[in-house]
Amino acid sequence: MSPDEAIFEVEDDMQKAVAHLLHEFTGVRTGKATPGLIENIDVHCRAYNSVMKLKALAMITTPEARMLEVRVFDPSTTQDIERAIRESKLGLNPAAAGSSLRVPIPELSEERRRDMVKLTKQLGEEAKVRIRAVRKDGMDAAKKMKADNVITEDGQKDFEEEVQELTTKYVKEVDAHLASKEAELMKV
Repeated sequence: MSPDEAIFEVEDDMQKAVAHLLHEFTGVRTGKATPGLIENIDVHCRAYNSVMKLKALAMITTPEARMLEVRVFDPSTTQDIERAIRESKLGLNPAAAGSSLRVPIPELSEERRRDMVKLTKQLGEEAKVRIRAVRKDGMDAAKKMKADNVITEDGQKDFEEEVQELTTKYVKEVDAHLASKEAELMKV
């Protein structure tokens, strides 16, 4: 592997860690209705005798700012979906309306907001750990390229500096996303 390919791979993996964090943030409740809030809830379907993600069983829309509508594809799964939403840690209480469910999104209490901030910080720390793991892999790749005489000792130092710069850049990006999400959560 060339140094350019290795750097590209390191940066790509770091970008994936940030993208994963942003995906995880969609499931953190802010008081606004968003399909991402419930689309990844696991539903135990008795009709199919399996566990499926909610987004595979229904179409989720936001007809109002504080309301989600879950249009079920197969009416036999409605009760299973309703139970899964109710039993999730989101504190939501869906109401059946024919072959669909209406899920009101209540205001968050101050205590619940703080809990959500703790959760986002935990998710952010997990993303930073992923980024640091990619950094370690990059440093190991630099040592291997040096041992295989692909790069010189100066080339190894340059490579390691570039990996460290990428690490710093993506950790700062995670911190920026965390600050933004925390501000969104604490906004009354």
